[in-house]
Amino acid sequence: MSEKRVLIVSQYFYPESFRITDYALYLGKIGIKVDVMSGIPNYPEGKYFSGYGIFTKRREKYNGISVFRAFQLPRGGKKPSGARLALNYLSFAFCASIDALFFALFRKKYDAILVFAPSPITQAIPAIVLGKLTKTPVSVWVQDMWPDSVISSINPDREHKFMLNVLTSVTEWIYKKTDNIIVSSEGMIPLVSRNQDYRNKTSYIPNWCDDILNMPKEKAQGLAEGYKIMMAGNLADGIGADNVIDLVDSLRDIKELLFVFVGGGAHEEYMRETFKKRGLNNVVMTGRRPFSEMPSYYEQADAMLLTLKPSKLQHLRATVPSRFQSYIASGKPVLAMIDGDTAEIINKYDCGYAVSAGNYKELADFIKGKLLSNKEEFAKKGENGRRLFLEMFTPENVCKKLTELILNTNETR
Repeated sequence: MSEKRVLIVSQYFYPESFRITDYALYLGKIGIKVDVMSGIPNYPEGKYFSGYGIFTKRREKYNGISVFRAFQLPRGGKKPSGARLALNYLSFAFCASIDALFFALFRKKYDAILVFAPSPITQAIPAIVLGKLTKTPVSVWVQDMWPDSVISSINPDREHKFMLNVLTSVTEWIYKKTDNIIVSSEGMIPLVSRNQDYRNKTSYIPNWCDDILNMPKEKAQGLAEGYKIMMAGNLADGIGADNVIDLVDSLRDIKELLFVFVGGGAHEEYMRETFKKRGLNNVVMTGRRPFSEMPSYYEQADAMLLTLKPSKLQHLRATVPSRFQSYIASGKPVLAMIDGDTAEIINKYDCGYAVSAGNYKELADFIKGKLLSNKEEFAKKGENGRRLFLEMFTPENVCKKLTELILNTNETR
């Protein structure tokens, strides 16, 4: 049997830190020839990485993977303007589409093309161009819902009708022209098909995470005795910081409770200052820590805290935060203030306790009234979560399902 060949199209690739690099390495390990069409690395700093540029390292080898870098304008800072982002997105789509013409003429035929699509989904355009020219099936691995994520990041309270119509048209065209649409949560399926029915070519394959329990444990900060409720990961706007602070405050008189926050982010200082102003002594903030220390932090936790701020936006309710997979991988039960798909998973698989986003009073009542008097029983929910992780979220399981889907498209469509 001839060697299988896969082309990955993604604006982001090593040395940028995205999971698509890990997937490309997986394909190489199982004997599949991998090429990558990417951009000049500039995320998240917004400027070209050292050693890369318009005339430098536009073609390179990375662990046996051939990487071809199309020209793209850099994003222009960690918080780029909308205009600068648009130029970044459009320059890659245009220049990579030109490159696709040369790929069609001079590169060997591929068995499958996979688009890794966090924002922007427009990076699928060069893949579609090449797919049509070479009659190769194209799969789009959707990480952000378009146009929802774009509109909500600008100003969710305004209508943006013209932009919404344009982005919706582009997104619908991409959905129509691709052979597979792969989503990371089941709640994304109806969103993909809200304007036209694409369910016959839409598949749910969750994102994976590393197996926390089987990682080497680098020594981390020792935490005080008590029942430790931990939030690990980025402390950004999306967690609903004020509701988290109110939860900690409402449980300040329970001496055995300790809230631990491992991570940095835009709201880290705000949370530190507010905890201090309120005189809360039941909280520890470690700041951002090396990933190698995370297994040791997880090991010290009794329960993991998962929160999102309340939102009516459908795409946020359909998103499963990546830290959720890490939490259940650690074998710890989850305490959640969250809506949508994640709450449904927690309840369905009995891997924790979930209340609606922002409802800190109900979660505090559960902790005081039920959890602390039944700690051993609640810990068993962590075992349920661990089983769920091993069944659905390991890198091996997810990568295998993804590979089978993109390579078997010609046989199943």
